[in-house]
Amino acid sequence: MVCDVCGTPMVSERAGSGSGEEVWCCPWCFAFTYVGGEYFEVCRPPYLPVRMRWERAVADGLADRPVHAYGAFRATLCGITRMDLSASAYPWPHRWESACVACREAAEAVDARWPAGMRHGEARASVRNSA
Repeated sequence: MVCDVCGTPMVSERAGSGSGEEVWCCPWCFAFTYVGGEYFEVCRPPYLPVRMRWERAVADGLADRPVHAYGAFRATLCGITRMDLSASAYPWPHRWESACVACREAAEAVDARWPAGMRHGEARASVRNSA
């Protein structure tokens, strides 16, 4: 699958919930596409600014400081990968002093990769399952 935002080949991973949903992520602009699942055939979440886009990364033994941003597929934006890494229910505080500097730089770079024409709510089309 090719990213509808920037044209980069996407990578995929099956969701762990048993829903049959595949999660696709663009490694360049971090646009996500969800295929399958109960409610959608294809779901493409819209652009979100840095302050709303990333969750805090959590894992057993991951230091509390700096606070890392969860990227995708068990990895932080700064490149820490762990099998038990996941996104928390809390937003990542990108402007806080405790935020990982490398994660902040990566988040800002990713944000800059989204074309202006793809930054409005209707730019990415989702297709509902008709069943």
